[in-house]
Amino acid sequence: MSATLTLHPDRLFPAEPAAREAARTIYKTIAGLPIVSPHGHTNPAWFADDIPFPDPSSLFIIPDHYVFRMLYSQGVKMEDLGVPRVDGGPVETDKRKIWHRFAENIHLLRGTPSRMWLDHAFQAVLGITERLTPANADKLYDHIADCLQRPEFRPRALFERFNIEVLSTTETPLDDLRHHKKVKASGWSRRMVTAYRPDIVVDPDTPNFLANVAELGKITGKDTKTWKGYLEALFDRRRYFIENGGCTSTDHGHPTAFTADLPKTEAEALFNRVIKGNASPADVELFRGQMMTEMAQMSLEDGLTMQIHPGATRSYNPLVKRVFGEAKGDDIPTQTDYVHALKPLLDRFGNERKLTIILFTLDETVYSRELAPIAGHFPAVKLGPAWWFHDSPEGMKRYREQVTETAGFYNTVGFNDDTRAFLSIPARHDVARRVDAGFLGRLVAEHRLDMDEALEVALDLTYRLVKKAYKL
Repeated sequence: MSATLTLHPDRLFPAEPAAREAARTIYKTIAGLPIVSPHGHTNPAWFADDIPFPDPSSLFIIPDHYVFRMLYSQGVKMEDLGVPRVDGGPVETDKRKIWHRFAENIHLLRGTPSRMWLDHAFQAVLGITERLTPANADKLYDHIADCLQRPEFRPRALFERFNIEVLSTTETPLDDLRHHKKVKASGWSRRMVTAYRPDIVVDPDTPNFLANVAELGKITGKDTKTWKGYLEALFDRRRYFIENGGCTSTDHGHPTAFTADLPKTEAEALFNRVIKGNASPADVELFRGQMMTEMAQMSLEDGLTMQIHPGATRSYNPLVKRVFGEAKGDDIPTQTDYVHALKPLLDRFGNERKLTIILFTLDETVYSRELAPIAGHFPAVKLGPAWWFHDSPEGMKRYREQVTETAGFYNTVGFNDDTRAFLSIPARHDVARRVDAGFLGRLVAEHRLDMDEALEVALDLTYRLVKKAYKL
């Protein structure tokens, strides 16, 4: 007999009785609030076309690098999990076999956020009451497959069931936003917006960068071989995203937080080297840094909130990149400097009260030393939540413990799930709400915060701050 799958009502709350009781009280007031998901990577076609998700393996395993990276680390081949190869070579196509392979290795996820998210999706969304094992793999596969064919499990129905008020996807400037247009034209009552991510046309290290810039010029009618035309094209697409995708934010995933503020003639000369393919590695980094500042200037003009997500060494495993492509679980966090890297940007824009720059990090060592002091001083700067590798109960606790004393609660922006896995969204937001309730509960139990203040802060962290920061 399989072990029972349960979600304990006190999960993630403090073990100390007084703090736990306070956390329960706080959590009850925010548990049912609508989800505001201001940054993520779900597929907008899901909500535009509203067709059923295909099968359990295609939903939970094949696209989820959180899952298959852990199995790969223990010797399971990505081909055996159905992960597509770049060359179109053979991979496992029997979705039931993939599911069985996952069931045989699900123990590898014990103690990880992925296990929590999966348990929540299985139990709270799909009504599963047994832990997945090799013995019940077929039974649970059939149960999930049956659910996915029912109307109440289609993307829009789940969107509404999850009580999502607004959800943001992320697109490049070359996207025509057809799915966003289709959703808007359908008259659906729920709100889906896009975020403008220009990396493929501002980072010369991006594959096909020059071709991307040429395509940007083609779709905007601007001469992107000139500095002036290039900047006009980028701004033109921002307007397009605002008008056709309800865009309220930009997103920048540069390798570092480096920024630059060159005189116009130097910036133009740098662009000419880049666009002619003559840029050195130093030029490439300088260009990315200059473009971060140019994006901030554009945000000051059009009001888009600016998100900076630096510090990931992408595709660290050359074998995985060669065979399976990018974003396959081999991105690795790096040490990141913010104080010196951001100074040119902050010298120019840090005191602007009409600009919002949200900083994220994969380097937890900078929370108390760099990020909290920066956000605790500059009006333009806010701190994004614990992200990616640190989107976990312990990561969220460390975040609150390290930034609150210097930045407070009100220089943070609530929570965003940053996910491609749609069914994990309610799980991720529930974890964040429980961790915040626990943190506030401890402050109440230690007589550092009164309960009425804790209740108001909880509402702000869950709902108000994210809407304000992202202008939603």
